[in-house]
Parts: sequence; C-alpha cells; structure tokens
Amino acid sequence: MPEERQLGIPTTYVPARNTVFLALALGWAEVLDARDIFIGVNAVDYSGYPDCRPEFIRMFEQLANLATRAGVEGQGFRVQAPLQHLSKAEIVQLGIRHGVDYRQTVSCYQATELGFACGRCDSCRLRAEGFAAAGVTDPTRYS
Repeated sequence: MPEERQLGIPTTYVPARNTVFLALALGWAEVLDARDIFIGVNAVDYSGYPDCRPEFIRMFEQLANLATRAGVEGQGFRVQAPLQHLSKAEIVQLGIRHGVDYRQTVSCYQATELGFACGRCDSCRLRAEGFAAAGVTDPTRYS
C-alpha cells in the first residue's frame, strides 16, 4: 500500500535539481542562440518540491536575463513550463494524445536497475493517481 503523503518537503527532494537542469539548459541555449528553455515541472499536485513552484520558474528566468550576455544585450530568455499548471491526469492525457509510450517511462525515485518502480513513494502514488484519474491503465512495472 502506498505510504501517506507527508507534509513539507519530502525525503525524495533532490537539492537544487531543477536549478542545475535549468543552469545547464541556459548555458546550452545561449550557445545555440535559443531563447526558450523548457522544463517539465508541475505545481498542481506536486509533492512539495520548492523548485517546481511558479515563483521559482519566474525567478530563474529573471536570473537568466541578468546573468547572460544575451540577457544583458536585450535578447533575453523565456523559461517555459508547459506542464506546470496541469493535473497529473491532464499530463497523462496530453502524453497519450502525443503518442507517449508510458511503458518506457518511470517516475519512481527508487526504481530498480530494471526499471521496476517501488509503488510506495510519493512519485509512484501521484503517477498511479494520475493514470486512474485520466481513466487510463497504468503501464508502470511495479516491484
């Protein structure tokens, strides 16, 4: 049975994870002369991760435009988080409309080397709830 959702920042929190991802993407975007950076964070039914909040995305975009040549010279960057305000069910449905093979994905932070999910952590629970709410069979391989 899935564990109860805890209050506050969960034990699955990875320090500065999305900051690191966005920093790497920002550097590469400037090299490529791209102006839009995309990240798949979600703030609707997330587990309490501080780097999934809209204010984090807004502030990183401000940082990107203060800390880069492109930003200082007025070309600027936009950080786009198209999944941020969707429910997990809406994300599942969007993926299906775009042909995502969810059998090839895993959300678990404790997945085995073979890709089997634990079925107990917040990520597994939220994923399962998203598939159920979307009316779609969850193809996740649980251990």
